[in-house]
Amino acid sequence: MPNQTMEMDRAFQALANPCRRGVLERLGRGPASMSELAKPWDMAPPSFLQHLRVLESAGLVTSHKEGRVRTYQLELAPLQEAEHWLEARRREWSTRFDQLDALLESLKENS
Repeated sequence: MPNQTMEMDRAFQALANPCRRGVLERLGRGPASMSELAKPWDMAPPSFLQHLRVLESAGLVTSHKEGRVRTYQLELAPLQEAEHWLEARRREWSTRFDQLDALLESLKENS
């Protein structure tokens, strides 16, 4: 399996979880510490940390540590790759539906 496909698979798997999507939405407003990201979620720190690790493994976030505080920030490149892939599928299906509409219209006219 090509490396790019594996990276996109990890990104989509990470996006499949509502908590992780919420973290990405929050990081869309700017970097945040783990404790700030965890506030809206009612879960133990180790469980929340696992979500952050999944996001980091997928390349969707990066982190750096200053003293005792680890700060996370959004990485746009994997999201942009997923967006491009989805847009290509959208164009492909739109073309197919247009072709189907044309076929159905011609069948309707011929009957």
